[in-house]
Amino acid sequence: MDRRDFLKTTGLAVAGASAIRALSGATQSVSIIVNPQDPIASAAAAAWAIRELQSSLSPQGVTTKIYSRVEAAPAGDRYIVVAGGSSPIAQQLLKTAKVTMPSSAEAVCLVPANLGSKPVLLAGGSDVRGLVYAVLELADRAKYAEAGATPLEVRTAVVETPANLIRSCGRGFESDVEDKPWFDERSWWGDYLTTLATSRFNRFNLQTGHGYNGNHDIPDAYFYLAYPFLLAVPGYDVRVTRLSDAERDHNLQMLRFISDETVARGMQFNLALWSHAYQWPNGDTNYTIEGLTPETHAPYCRDALTSLLKACPNITGLSFRMHSESGIPPGSYAFWETVFQGIKNAGRRIDLDLHAKGTDQRHIDIGLSTGNPVSMVPKFWAEHNGMAYMQASIRELELRPPAARAGRPPTTEAERNFLRYGYGDYLKEDRNFGIIHRVWPGTQRHLLWGDPVFAAGYGRAFSFAGSLGVELLEPLTFKGREGTGKPGGRNCYADPSLDTKADWEKFEYQYRLFGRLVYNPDTAPDIWQRYMRHKFHHAAPAAEAALSNASRILAVITTAHDPSASNDSYWPEMYMNMPIVDPNRAQPYGDTPAPKIFGTVSSLDPQIFATIEECAEALVTGKTLAKYTPLDVAQWLEDWSVAASDNQAQILALATDKTSPEVRRLVADVAIQAGIGKFFAYKFRSAVLWSLYQRTGDRDALTEAVKAYRTARDTWAAMAEQSKAIYRADITYGPIPNMRGHWSDRIAGIDADLGDMEKHVTQPIAGPATSADPAVVRMAVRVVLSRPQKPSFTARHTPATRFEPGKPVELALSLAHSESRRVTLMYRQADQSQLWRMADTTWGNGAYRSAIPADYTESQYPLLYYFEMHEAGGSGIYPGFDKDLSNQPYFLVRSSRAVDPESIIRKFGIPDAHRGVSY
Repeated sequence: MDRRDFLKTTGLAVAGASAIRALSGATQSVSIIVNPQDPIASAAAAAWAIRELQSSLSPQGVTTKIYSRVEAAPAGDRYIVVAGGSSPIAQQLLKTAKVTMPSSAEAVCLVPANLGSKPVLLAGGSDVRGLVYAVLELADRAKYAEAGATPLEVRTAVVETPANLIRSCGRGFESDVEDKPWFDERSWWGDYLTTLATSRFNRFNLQTGHGYNGNHDIPDAYFYLAYPFLLAVPGYDVRVTRLSDAERDHNLQMLRFISDETVARGMQFNLALWSHAYQWPNGDTNYTIEGLTPETHAPYCRDALTSLLKACPNITGLSFRMHSESGIPPGSYAFWETVFQGIKNAGRRIDLDLHAKGTDQRHIDIGLSTGNPVSMVPKFWAEHNGMAYMQASIRELELRPPAARAGRPPTTEAERNFLRYGYGDYLKEDRNFGIIHRVWPGTQRHLLWGDPVFAAGYGRAFSFAGSLGVELLEPLTFKGREGTGKPGGRNCYADPSLDTKADWEKFEYQYRLFGRLVYNPDTAPDIWQRYMRHKFHHAAPAAEAALSNASRILAVITTAHDPSASNDSYWPEMYMNMPIVDPNRAQPYGDTPAPKIFGTVSSLDPQIFATIEECAEALVTGKTLAKYTPLDVAQWLEDWSVAASDNQAQILALATDKTSPEVRRLVADVAIQAGIGKFFAYKFRSAVLWSLYQRTGDRDALTEAVKAYRTARDTWAAMAEQSKAIYRADITYGPIPNMRGHWSDRIAGIDADLGDMEKHVTQPIAGPATSADPAVVRMAVRVVLSRPQKPSFTARHTPATRFEPGKPVELALSLAHSESRRVTLMYRQADQSQLWRMADTTWGNGAYRSAIPADYTESQYPLLYYFEMHEAGGSGIYPGFDKDLSNQPYFLVRSSRAVDPESIIRKFGIPDAHRGVSY
């Protein structure tokens, strides 16, 4: 298009560019230079981003106008050149500034340069999406500029490329009561999607059929089988009872609108179809499906999918759940073959994401048969969110298949149980599909989260072994699940003045941190700090620190102590107490070792974290553990809780308005998380002391166990009492007691368990389970009550970079030699169905040396390894965690046959979708 058509189509011309107050305090206007012949800069998404920039500058009193050439712009203006990185003007400016612009997908640059005698700012991108990010960065700087600031003045060139090629945000439709209002509100979607784009998410996934784990007892069936809620399919008389044609047609219009608005912002739009059941027996339901039979079920879904993709041309990807929870029996490959033919019949490219649980290569091949790229999407840290690394191991319960039910043949889902909660065996170097890790909402779903350190750690983790990236199931996911939706706002504030206009606005800081730091883990702190300054003014540093300290607590609890990998059972954010003493006490935790007590609970990463029982046994026997122990975890939690509480006091001392909703929301959620952290710190210590008592009969261990548990209980009760003024009494994420309610509801379970422990104080001491030296036991009690002292190992190691399959991987750890020291090499293929192996090291040439054997490296998988160091003064892991616990505690080395993510994308045909090309 020519310049006049471009300006008319994009609506970017602003008349009357008279000189007025600029952000620097001077008088000027801004000239935005866009060449209509530049296919990147003149794309629709780029034009939208420029409008966002203009909207951000206008309230600052800045007038903008679009020109096709700098020479046409008035002298004295501030000049912003918006251009594709390969365009002639961008290349000229980059050369002048001596800056190199990467050609990789979604690269961004903001480069100050001179064009002749005129100083200009280049806002460039390697593709449309990269350019959108560059312009939105300027818009964000202007939006959150402080008085007297010059946000458009960039003194040092900024060049960024994404660490993760896919950065998806998933929003689930769970309840017609709670979710239909936001689904139907067109004005709601603009700010939400703009926030995602500004935060550099490049994909939005609207989830349907996600609210149940099967097709039984479905009280709220809206969108559960999505097709008949959206359209009538020619040749089939399929209807939803109680749903009018008008509402059905409106749903389709809204889906088309949402997908259009998503793509208009340079993002992909994915639609998740988690359920394909059409009958849901056992229980009352608000909607049923009529007109389907077993014979017409698959053909109907095939044709409905084709019709839906044609009706919504900006659906760019689909997500499927294919195991039994989809409502389709295991082994029903023919059903999926029929349904996926509907994707092929749509006649255009659709990226396919397949939920990894219960799948095998045949499912993948069905997806690939459509001619579209396929990604497998495993869960990251089971149905929770743990620390900022890929777990080194999975629980023993997931390593072995569950016992087959009587009379039923084994299924792929059962035999491949190791895929239930992790990446399983899908990280082969020669895989013909992508990997995207999905962050499930079991750990934290309702309270504010915001830690830049862990966010950056996640950004480094999600490209693990060539993975493509991540999908975050956003805050409030599963709110109102399984028919528990309630009116009155999804944030459930007891005081309506605390609520935000849109539910997601409460979590805007989380979107910003997660999105930007997953895009670039080395993102400059000003990206989030300017937002905090805007919201909290002088209290911003304290607010940032408070939320950072508080936000680590639940992730670490989840990693170190996981009584259930299912989010339907374990919700540490509103924890249902698990007994320390009596396994017969009521509790919701089924998938946990017997006896079902607090001390036997496994970590979600048992290779790195010891259980309470392991810790107590080591204390009694004098054995040192290289693993991190519950005592280490307790100290971390206590330190963060104390720091968060101190930061909270600083916020209240510095806040300009202590009663503002922003301040009250943050202070309340920090206080709750600090309380949870202190509770678990003291409960961990109590449980270790109780285990010592059980082993030795030591009265001091019992007395201190009771004291610690009483401190934990009182901490929880105080936190719960304070939260009554903030949150309603019934926060619903499901119908069962552990998935709804309030923190105060949990006190009765804690009191019952504490009472069971206290009874032993007045009872005669039973004979100890093991004999132990009283002095050793006294020392063990002191260790539990003291700050843990990990030995300091000054070690050096140059990690292997690549290995040749079939050749040994020689490894050396430089560490001072000691006759009492034992160093062990631990290694495993990147296959979670396997166990770790060990090899002794020998001392020589200034290092402890070992090798991963040649027969083990003859593998399709990358290798993981680390070192354990044991000596009389203590044991440890190398590399282990750094001081902020945000790193991977082991090394990953890839095969010489491995391909980088860009090569994976080219191989599987993903480039168009992920390089920001409009559909």
